[in-house]
Amino acid sequence: MKTNKSILLIKSAVIAFILTTLYSVIPFQAVCTEIPNDVFRFHILANSDTEEDQTLKLKVRDKVLEKTKILFDTANSKSDAEEYVKANLDAIEEIAQNEVYKNGYNYPVKAEVVNMHFDTRHYESYTLPAGMYDALRITIGNAEGHNWWCVMYPSICISTVDEGKSRAKNALSDDEYSVVTDEKVEYKFFIVELFQRIFG
Repeated sequence: MKTNKSILLIKSAVIAFILTTLYSVIPFQAVCTEIPNDVFRFHILANSDTEEDQTLKLKVRDKVLEKTKILFDTANSKSDAEEYVKANLDAIEEIAQNEVYKNGYNYPVKAEVVNMHFDTRHYESYTLPAGMYDALRITIGNAEGHNWWCVMYPSICISTVDEGKSRAKNALSDDEYSVVTDEKVEYKFFIVELFQRIFG
């Protein structure tokens, strides 16, 4: 009889835990789903993982960020940032290609706006949930090396920490900002990703 009561108590505790987790995760998941609607990312892939190709990737990154900084600093929305990139895609590709040539390589460069999956990622004091994001994607050569990414809108990857926080706070809803800046949020991201795999 005691064994049956113990089993019943354990089952009740497990069900209570699952329900509590569900009730806390569902609103959190809704906010995570909205974040990609307000964020435009930058993704760059190196030709390979050799030290030289990885260094080249960073030089291309720096040149593209330097030449586009003022425009992303003044964008008022994700759609502003995305439209700017689309309108200037050839120029951005040329900037990247010229940097490759300047460094003595003949790798072809491709710049495009894509909607792609990103895993949960950390950038300085921000954590962005996994999901499908619009991004400027630059590939160098075979694009088989490690990538680098950041957030172009709100402009946090080309700003000081304080400027980035201010821009993120202005661009995101209070709930979204709370999610991306919460240091204890990783457990919830894991639960959300688990539920998406099971039910999505």
